[in-house]
Amino acid sequence: MQDAIRKATMNKNRLMWLLILLLTGLFSREGEAAHIVGGEITYECLGQVDADRMRYRFTMKVYRDCFGGGAQFDRPGGQVRAILTIYRGTNRTPFRSVDAGAPVVTDILPELGINNPCIIIPTNVCVEEGVYTFEEVLPISTESYYIVYQRCCRNGTINNLRDPGGAGSSYTVEITPLAQNSCNNSPVFKQFPPIVICANEELVFDHSATDVEGDQLVYSFCAPLAGGSRNNVAPNPDAPPPWDQVRYSPTFTSANPMRGDPPLSITSNSGIIRGVPVNQGQYVVGICVQEFRNGQLLSELRRDFQFNVTFCEPQVNASISGELDGGGVYFYETCNDPIITMINRSTNVNFIEDYLWTFDIADASGNPLTFNTRNIVVEFPGPGRYTGQMVLNPGSSAACSDTADVVVVINPPIEPDFTFEYDTCVAGDVAFVDQSTPPPSGIANWDWNFGDFRSSTEKTPSHRYQSPGLRDVELKVTDNAGCTDSITKQVSWFPAPAFIILEPSEEIGCPPLEVTFTNLSEPIDDTYDIRWDFGDGGTSTDFSPVHTYTEPGRKTVTVEITSPIGCYNVGVFEDLVEVDSPPVAAFDYTPKVDITNFNPTVQFIDESKNLVQWDWDFGGFAASGLTDPAFTFPDTGQHVVTLIGTHYYGCIDTFSQVIDVEPRVRYFLPNAFTPNEDAKNELFQPKGFFRGIRGYQMVVYNRWGEVIFETSNPEEGWNGRKFNNGRAVPSGAYVYQVRFLEPRGMPREFQGTVIVIR
Repeated sequence: MQDAIRKATMNKNRLMWLLILLLTGLFSREGEAAHIVGGEITYECLGQVDADRMRYRFTMKVYRDCFGGGAQFDRPGGQVRAILTIYRGTNRTPFRSVDAGAPVVTDILPELGINNPCIIIPTNVCVEEGVYTFEEVLPISTESYYIVYQRCCRNGTINNLRDPGGAGSSYTVEITPLAQNSCNNSPVFKQFPPIVICANEELVFDHSATDVEGDQLVYSFCAPLAGGSRNNVAPNPDAPPPWDQVRYSPTFTSANPMRGDPPLSITSNSGIIRGVPVNQGQYVVGICVQEFRNGQLLSELRRDFQFNVTFCEPQVNASISGELDGGGVYFYETCNDPIITMINRSTNVNFIEDYLWTFDIADASGNPLTFNTRNIVVEFPGPGRYTGQMVLNPGSSAACSDTADVVVVINPPIEPDFTFEYDTCVAGDVAFVDQSTPPPSGIANWDWNFGDFRSSTEKTPSHRYQSPGLRDVELKVTDNAGCTDSITKQVSWFPAPAFIILEPSEEIGCPPLEVTFTNLSEPIDDTYDIRWDFGDGGTSTDFSPVHTYTEPGRKTVTVEITSPIGCYNVGVFEDLVEVDSPPVAAFDYTPKVDITNFNPTVQFIDESKNLVQWDWDFGGFAASGLTDPAFTFPDTGQHVVTLIGTHYYGCIDTFSQVIDVEPRVRYFLPNAFTPNEDAKNELFQPKGFFRGIRGYQMVVYNRWGEVIFETSNPEEGWNGRKFNNGRAVPSGAYVYQVRFLEPRGMPREFQGTVIVIR
């Protein structure tokens, strides 16, 4: 077996050209690939210059492709120096511009970080690192300093950005007020990420940083910052904060910068990047390191760089289904299931000619059990531990060979069981006892589900139900090998309540008294037989009934409760409800007759019973709370007077009577008048009270029966002239006649003689 693997390894060079062709096609396009690919800025505090200023040494690292004629480590116009800008606080005016000088340039060679004898890294993949170092003295401030350097542009072939060829970069660092006062040093990354990584190969890279003060460092993916543009490749001055983030293409984010299975992730406390990229391409990734001291943020170090992903598997790689342990062994474990299906996931299928599976169990001939198909189904003899191996292209010289080791563990069965005990008619605990037969590995966990949304992990728990019912109790046991089995049994829990508790909505009142009896007894539900006796001949079988009492007296209430399995209890509540005598509202009044507009005052006499409050309504004119009030009606007519009587317990009775205030008329005429213009006794007109009369007519005749005055207005009088505007009549006697209807229609007529005296 091992000889075959070594022979295949010796012949690997026959397929090397495939990988070289793939990488060359991805990275050798000079017109597109020669661009800035990443960078970061760090700082060191060199100490105080005086009481108000600190000296800092800044280091900026900028990375670009080695090959091609693209972006250089300088600004346009022939300058071979980098110009940075410093901002303070929220002021958008630059605090200072800094000439960082020319960089020290070195090459960073690619490292794949994998151990595959069938892969050769091409020699035309390289990244240059330009390091700028400069010092600055900054006043100690209560605001942060922001140092920024901006350049355009990135590679146009980047897969995870929108318009990558027009997306520039901003490399920044912030010196917080806390960092200034403590002469803090920013963290420094230990190493640059690998330039080329392999699709479908696990990436494990230590992207951690060092911190001389030993502060806490927290790592995360973050969005790289944009800066510059095609029309302004190197802004001068650089733009102030806040800076725009790069725009990711759909399905990509700063936290998920490339597709992976599993996706790329970074451990927050160690900076370890893990994941398995699945697609070829170029991907921009941003890393942020937050520096904390005593829970306070001191600084944030930001780096962005470019991962170049290619397919690094031109030949074969042994892989099968199952868990892969730390030693590279595929592990299968079942619970009493001897049949295992193993799915072969080896790659590259085009270069696999043969499969050889071998297991340490004997076949029918006594030889080791073997298979030569890609996928296999193996039935093992029973519980136990078995080992095996799958070899790709054993003994073949056509391509590289690879091997996958297999371990299979068949665990013995678990036999869960339990018993339970409780007093069926007492609302107490149910004691559950585990009776499971443990496997050789022993039982690790007991998971009880009591059927009422409550659970326990004790081996022998006790449980009290809050409500009655049939409960399906499940016990699930798990052994130390992770195997699980369960059993379900039914518990019939229908005890009688230990105490019968009820709450009446009313305990005292006058009839009709409606009382709601709320049943608070526990444990019961609507499956229980409940019988009520309300103490007045009324009964009910409702859970919480409503009953109306109509007769006065003290009422004893009895409740009988029987559970579905016959458990019984009774509660007798002596004199629970008291029904008092009802209120009776009544009154009389005086006078009974001759209530008129000339005598409108009525005295009311209370004749009620069982009242504590009197509320009188005098036809809407007024109200009173007196026992025997008197009231003067302001108008004639029939007025309804109502007495609302209130009992001590709040119940009421109402009594009404109609009081008729009769409208009366008083009409008087003089027997003589003197119309001689002396302003005394000039008119013959009626006196009295005649409001409300109708059909009024007064006629005056002379001695020959001639009409000399008439009117339909009782307020108009005769002035001694014919029709009040003719000639004056001579002195003498004149006959008058008056007719009208009183307010309620009674006719009245007056006749007589009036003497005119001149």
